[in-house]
Amino acid sequence: MALVDVTKSCLDSITQISEHIEGAVVYLDAGSTESFQFIGAFPLLLNHGVRAICSLESMSSLDAAVDWNADSDPDRKVVVVTSRLLSDAHRYILRCLSTHLAVRCCTIFTSISEMAHSAYPDSPLGPDAFHEYESLLVQDYEELVKKGEKKPIQPGVSNFKDNIDLGDEGWSGLSPSEEGSTARDSYGENLIAETEEVRKNLLVSVRHFPMIMCPLSPRVFVLPSEGSVAEAYLSAKHGDALSPGLPSLSTGLPSDGDDIPPGAALTAHFLYHFAAKMDLKMEIFSLGDLSKTVGKMLTDMSSLYDVGRRKRSAGLLLVDRTLDLLTPCCHGDSLVDRVFSSVPRKESTAFYAHIKTSQSQLKQGPSNLERASLDVQIPLAKILSEEDCKIDNFRLLESIEAFLCGWDSNNSASQILDLSNLKNKIYNEKLSQLENELLRGSLVTTESFRGTPYLEALLDRKTKEGTLLVKKWLQEALHLENILNVKARPGFATKSELQAMTKALAKSQSSLLKNKGIIQLAVAALAALDESHSSRWEAFSNAEKILSVSAEDTSQSLAVQIGDFINKSALLGLHGQKNGKLGAAQGVLSFQDALHLMISGYILAGENFPTAVNDGPFSWQEEQLLKDSIVEAILENPSIAKLKFLHGLMEELETNLNRIKSEESKKESSDQINIDDLDDDQWGNWGDEDVDDTNSSKEKVYDDMQLKLELRDRVDNLFKFLHKLSSLKSRNIPLKDGALDSDNNFTGDPYASRGLLYKLLKRVLGKNDVPGLEYHSSTVGQLFKSGFRRFGLAQAKPSLADQNIILVFVVGGINGVEVREAQEALSESGRPDIEMILGGTTLLTPDDMLDLLLGKSSYF
Repeated sequence: MALVDVTKSCLDSITQISEHIEGAVVYLDAGSTESFQFIGAFPLLLNHGVRAICSLESMSSLDAAVDWNADSDPDRKVVVVTSRLLSDAHRYILRCLSTHLAVRCCTIFTSISEMAHSAYPDSPLGPDAFHEYESLLVQDYEELVKKGEKKPIQPGVSNFKDNIDLGDEGWSGLSPSEEGSTARDSYGENLIAETEEVRKNLLVSVRHFPMIMCPLSPRVFVLPSEGSVAEAYLSAKHGDALSPGLPSLSTGLPSDGDDIPPGAALTAHFLYHFAAKMDLKMEIFSLGDLSKTVGKMLTDMSSLYDVGRRKRSAGLLLVDRTLDLLTPCCHGDSLVDRVFSSVPRKESTAFYAHIKTSQSQLKQGPSNLERASLDVQIPLAKILSEEDCKIDNFRLLESIEAFLCGWDSNNSASQILDLSNLKNKIYNEKLSQLENELLRGSLVTTESFRGTPYLEALLDRKTKEGTLLVKKWLQEALHLENILNVKARPGFATKSELQAMTKALAKSQSSLLKNKGIIQLAVAALAALDESHSSRWEAFSNAEKILSVSAEDTSQSLAVQIGDFINKSALLGLHGQKNGKLGAAQGVLSFQDALHLMISGYILAGENFPTAVNDGPFSWQEEQLLKDSIVEAILENPSIAKLKFLHGLMEELETNLNRIKSEESKKESSDQINIDDLDDDQWGNWGDEDVDDTNSSKEKVYDDMQLKLELRDRVDNLFKFLHKLSSLKSRNIPLKDGALDSDNNFTGDPYASRGLLYKLLKRVLGKNDVPGLEYHSSTVGQLFKSGFRRFGLAQAKPSLADQNIILVFVVGGINGVEVREAQEALSESGRPDIEMILGGTTLLTPDDMLDLLLGKSSYF
């Protein structure tokens, strides 16, 4: 049995708090819900006596009625589990208390530790953060109830959320009287009579619950997309910063303690408590400036709190995401990456944080960013056939129809006709509802998969191998259900085969429920293999291979390829606009996709053609051609580039384009006017009209020039950013000497196409030196070493390969390709005794990277 299992540790943490959640109504925020879906925690919560599981952000006064145990007393306990700071979740916690007026005990579990709360910038809480918050919550709750008692009951109010101004800031930014009246409407006069007694006896406690994460497998995890740690920015806005969601460039310059991003501090506290829960004592190594900052904070915490504790030794390797941006930007061979890029995601919850505007925050920029949700929406409705829907949904209506025929044969004809019309109406509405409201679900829920590590197996395989595994699992499920009429050919799994097998498995309701996990996974794979998604992915992959080959030739060849992608996508976008088709055709890359490829091209150019930082990897003529192509493409069709660097200019570009089109249409219509239709009076006015036309044309030319100059300035700024991307290798100190490059530079070497994480692990596990890799020794350890050194007994620096457990954490996020390559590096090292855990801030797809670099989450 494996020594390390992240999923099991998360479930064990829930069991440890069973006495607090028993008999309680549990509220989960969006980040906790995402985490509990991945670990399959909902059945475990119910087994521990939880009365109801509700959403914190979407809470309602009706939540108290959702009780699966009808014999229990009225709700007296409320438990809130949040992945956010207490100050951010405060308004929602207060809403829970005001809704459940009979509550006597409120327990709050937060994934952010007490030390992290006090260390967070502009935090209203001090060193004793939990106890301070307990008293503040009780104080605000008492004020809320007092103000609510002064206002008469409003029985017409039913929607609680409509009575709150969520835009207000501060601890007491709610609408107290309206909340109190809503609660009275829900519970009635009998609970209002108990308000004074409950208020006096209300017990509030805040506890730390660190194991809120999203395990993709027992040894691979990321942080919840809507938690404070993942949303906190990782870099302030300055010259070396690329995006608030990515670490800054690793220039090697010492960082001021006041400039440590909140994301780094929260990450350090999370990793410390994660290691403590896993009973691990970390030997910390880091690569990259922000990783070194996190490692130093971890070392300081370990020196203070881990003295005298006996734990299993483990190695922690921290890596900055900005040391390798190419791997997550590219469309690699990973079925998991394809699934998360193709399947719709849940929309992020509109969470209103408690934010204080300060000078430091204005200087640093946004403190929170929006990550793509990990909660997928799997389109199961597309698999169910119409016949099956009719049978399952309208069996009751058919029974009623038979009853009417037997009850009154004379008068039942009209009733049967009305019933038939009702049945057709309900069916059409139900079908559209199934298509529009996709069935949501996690890909790795334990209760659906019966503990089978399906996604863990897929993470270690490429697309073709992963699809074959899905086919094999479907065949096994069909065999267990005794469904033998589905034929499948041996070899590569086709989309039609997977679809037929999935439909057969989902045909009966009992089979659908028993095999929900593999059906969800198969439908997700089908979505990834669908022509609309797979053709675009393959087009991207082929274009990236062309860029990689051109980068091994000359800079001119690479610049020509980038320009070719831009011109083709712009031409196809213009052609689609004329035909009334705004979306790109299947297998065709859009203009925005071409800009994505240009990012990859500039990173490749910087790796293969090292130049000065400000000059760029291409000549002035080559880059000017690229700029002209982009400017012309945007002027001809502004709708093709909806990116942040054009923010505030799109409306003017659209107006200019519409004006040019209207002038062209007027000119064409005026050319068709017969000159004989003009009378003599009009001839006399021609001179004045010429003067007016000349003035207006000059103004239009001036406006056009102003717009083009503004657009060129924006494009110039875009290329300055691309120059920064091309300088990643020269400005990131660990990459300067090329020690992490491939040993063989000939074309087609598979090692050359691997990501940084694979190359780093190969060198580390082979006990080779890695330039820039820093070992963080504790203060106690440094004293021992200095003492031994006096007697000539100095010990060598520990090696990461000497550890039997290695935790690799990428600050900024990981993707599926890196997970597979990390497992390959471990397998090739010949060290089966090593257990490796791989984690990251978030799960990155190529579209996520485009959003971080050029989209709404960028620093443009």
